[in-house]
Amino acid sequence: MARRRRQQAAAPPALTAKGEELYLISIRPVYAYQIFRSKKRFELRRNAAGRIPEGAVMVVYASGNVRAIIGEFTVGRVIEGTAEQVWRSVTGQPGAGVGGDAWRYIKGAQHAMALEVVDPILYPRRVTLEEIRRVIPGWSPPLSYKQLREGEPVYELIIRRLRRLAGLEPEPIEAPA
Repeated sequence: MARRRRQQAAAPPALTAKGEELYLISIRPVYAYQIFRSKKRFELRRNAAGRIPEGAVMVVYASGNVRAIIGEFTVGRVIEGTAEQVWRSVTGQPGAGVGGDAWRYIKGAQHAMALEVVDPILYPRRVTLEEIRRVIPGWSPPLSYKQLREGEPVYELIIRRLRRLAGLEPEPIEAPA
């Protein structure tokens, strides 16, 4: 198991055709759909486990009763600090789309992060957890977010195909026979 983790960690990050890093983020359905309706401009995270660069692409897994990969957005600004610092910064932005429930979520966190949502794209087809597990038995979405890596089954078999279907990645060129 430890050997497998080391091998996976050594794999290069998955990148878009434009060179942006790809991440998979779990978001409750109500907030995920607010993002795709352009009603929510910032996604908040508490106890952020790692730096997410501006320009990264966040593939959205809607948790709860949806349990499916549904779309993606590009990260604009990344605001980090204590919960109070992040909250003050985000709520000072017009149309931030965060309310009291978001404060209750990050309140007390020593390290919080706000990701600015830019160019949200709802995929033409969503892929449910049940469908993913038919292809990748035992797969589980991240509790918060994780960086996707080249060779990782969920990236290679599911996300890459969804991005092609949405016209976000070129189709592979078949070698002549």
